[in-house]
This record gives sequence, structure tokens and C-alpha cells, in this order.
Amino acid sequence: MHTKKSTSTDAIPSFFTSVSRNFNEAAKYTEHPKGLLDQINTCNSVYHFTFPIRKGKGEYEVIQAWRVEHSHHKLPTKGGFRYADNVHADEVMAMAALMTYKCAVVSIPFGGAKGGVKVNTKNYSVEQLESITRRFTAELIHKNFIGPGIDVPAPDYGTSAREMSWMADTYQAFHPNSVDAAACVTGKPISQHGIQGRKEATGRGVYFACREACKIEEDMKVLGLSKGLDGKTVVVQGLGNVGYHSAKYLAEDGAKLIGLIEIEGAIYNPDGFDLDDVVRHRQETGSILNYPGAKNIENSNDALELECDILVPCALENQITHLNAHNINAKIIAEGANGPTTPEAEEILLEKGTLIIPDVYCNAGGVVVSYFEWLKNLSHVRFGRLGRRFAESTNQQLLQAIEVSSGVKFPEEVVKKIARGPDEGDLVDSGLEDTMIMAYRETHGMWTQYDKKISQRTAAFINSINKIAQSYLDLGIFP
Repeated sequence: MHTKKSTSTDAIPSFFTSVSRNFNEAAKYTEHPKGLLDQINTCNSVYHFTFPIRKGKGEYEVIQAWRVEHSHHKLPTKGGFRYADNVHADEVMAMAALMTYKCAVVSIPFGGAKGGVKVNTKNYSVEQLESITRRFTAELIHKNFIGPGIDVPAPDYGTSAREMSWMADTYQAFHPNSVDAAACVTGKPISQHGIQGRKEATGRGVYFACREACKIEEDMKVLGLSKGLDGKTVVVQGLGNVGYHSAKYLAEDGAKLIGLIEIEGAIYNPDGFDLDDVVRHRQETGSILNYPGAKNIENSNDALELECDILVPCALENQITHLNAHNINAKIIAEGANGPTTPEAEEILLEKGTLIIPDVYCNAGGVVVSYFEWLKNLSHVRFGRLGRRFAESTNQQLLQAIEVSSGVKFPEEVVKKIARGPDEGDLVDSGLEDTMIMAYRETHGMWTQYDKKISQRTAAFINSINKIAQSYLDLGIFP
């Protein structure tokens, strides 16, 4: 193992600096004028505001919050908002920028945005969190930073469908005559105009990204791996929504889950884990540590260095830096989180031959399905409602015709499986799969165009910059 000694003076760049550095690296491979590139790279609107909430009798607290709209080349802008006590402007700006590039990579017609509220959710009651969310939404409404055709938030770290329903309800209270008010946010509960498949979308997208990367035999051969996911060892950091579903779908397709990393520590078993059993253990004990048959790793950061085929960081940004990159023993890194790898760390990993599936593509599943939810809310009809029974009837007639001509009677369970028409979940999953496949092929094509001498991240950014630049050119802003 190659170990790099570090000192306390080793500085990790800011998140927005890292995103801009990735942008600038890709921009060198384009021929767009500097002014246009500067416009794409710059955050168009940064809104920082404070508001008070009542915590008790005579007790108040002032809350800080941000909403950043990075690019208006397409409207609405789109991006989640998070609740965390370490939220700051640079982080929100970086994630808004990533959303712009991410939407372009997967050909979703949104500009990028992001929001954050500086709170630790553990320190507040449900009633207080509702008060914070509704006041936050009201502030956004007053400044025209939310609306179906303006800016559409979604859940992120520390938020969920619950917060989205509060936001949507608040928006509707301010806009009682808006028939499209439900489209002001995505990630809502199904009962509140949400969409099937949104909860698992980001993790499902990570799985599709890994599957597509592992399908290319030439790339796997360079890594000393066989084609496909079957038998590949996986370590996942983070057992939240994204990490859990990434691990779930990878394991279902034959990968072996050998390491799980959480804030309290990590567990390792070369024979693999039953994911749901680990989750049950954590619910019962409050920790993944001391899981039967597993080795405890007290320091979570150490577990990032476990030897594996695929490392899937699904926590926060700046997890793999120049301080630990030399010790990373994964052949593939699939970035389920936003910005888990710093540019300095990426340089080290690429020199080692690591294949990095970048966040700007890999974790785009959430915004893809959010787009489907937004379309559903604007069309006011559930996907599959108009055509499901027709498709089922057509399929049944086709099977009956085959039975008559062949004289073979299909078993009833086969008829049910083949004849059934697609419901909303089927169509959403199909749309997500197609989007992730096409985006990977496009990114891989750009990567191949440069003889794979650039990173996949740079290839994805080149595609993204070209698409955004074309939008500005078509608007006539940069003739």
C-alpha cells in the first residue's frame, strides 16, 4: 500500500472551487468564447436570508438559509435543499452549479439550483421543523425563488417527502388559483401528487451507471476485471436513501456487498452482507457496528481504503482527498454523493488507473425522476392511466392468437406476466434506465474521442458545456 504522509497544513479546496476547476479543465477542450464560458460558470443568483422562529415561550432563534440559482439558460431551475448545521454559501453554490451540469449531461431541460437551511434537524421538534420549512418557503415566494416555471426545489440531505409536502402546501396557500401549483416542488408523497420511483431514483441511477460501465469489456479488461456486475465486490459509504438503494440494486444484480460505512463506524465481511439484515440491526441497536460475523472498523474514513472492485461514496462532499487518495484500493469509484472526490484526489486516482464514474452523471437519477414528476404535475394525469389497460388487452389478444396458431396453451402465470400493461412505476423505471444508458454512452463516446486520455468527469463536463453553450447561442445572447 502506498501511504502518503500528510500535515495539518494540507488544505482541501472549497467545494465550489473544485467544481469550477472541473469546469475549467473541460472548457479547455471547447472553442467557446471566454465571455460565454464565464457566463456558464457563474452563479446567476445567490440569495442569503435570515428569519426568526419561535422555539418556546418568549424564546426565538434566527435561522440562516440560502437559495442559489446557478443558470437560467433553461427554466425552471431545479435542485434540492438540505437541512444541516454546516450548510454555507460555498456549498450551496457548488451544488447548484453541479445541478446545471448534471441536468445537461442527462438531457433534462432545467437550469441548476440548490438550497440550504442551517439547522441540525435533531435539535428541533416536528412542529418546529414544519415552522422552519413553511417560513423558508414563504421567503422564497416573496423573492420569486420558487414556482413551477421559475425554480423547483426537491429533497436533499436532511429533508424528505414530508418537507416537500409542507413546501407545496405553503405555495398553494399563496397561489390558490394556480392549477399547476403542485409542480412547485418534486419529491412529494404519492398522495400529494408525487410519483412512484422517486425515493429510490438516485440509488437506482447509481446502479444503472455501474451496470453500464461494467458492460464495456475493454474498460473492465484494463482494470483486470470481468465484464458485468456479477461477483464484483462493493463497499458503500452511507446508508441513507441513496446508499441503501445503490447497495440494494447492485446486490440484486449479483455484486457482493462486503463493506458498509456509516458515521458511527464501518463493518467488513469478505463473504458479503445481507443488506436488509444490517439495516434491521442498526434500527435495533442504533449502530451498524457489532453486526454478527462482521469486523468492526471504528474509524469510518479508514473503511474507504478497503480493497474492493467498486467503492460507492454516498455521503457528503470531500470524502476522498489528496490526504487519503493514495490509499484507496477500489478499481472503480461510483460517485453516489455530490463532490465526494476532490480534483487533487482524482489526479492521484487516475494515475493509479482507477475508473471514476463522476457524480455529474452517476447520481443524476434523482433529477431525472423529479423531471418525470414535474411533467406529471403539469399534465395532471398519472403515467400509465390512459394506456395501461389498452396495452394489457392488446398483449392478451396477441398471446391468444399465438395459442390458436400454435396449439400451445400458455400457463396462467406466464400470461399475467407478459400481458400486463405498464403502470407508473414501470414507466418511470424504464425512462430512468433509458436516460442513464444514453447519457453514459454519450459520455463514454466523448471519453473515447479523446482516446481516454481525459477523465470521464472531463468528458461529461465537455458534453454539458457544449449543450449549455448551444442554449445560450440559440437564445441569441452570444451571437
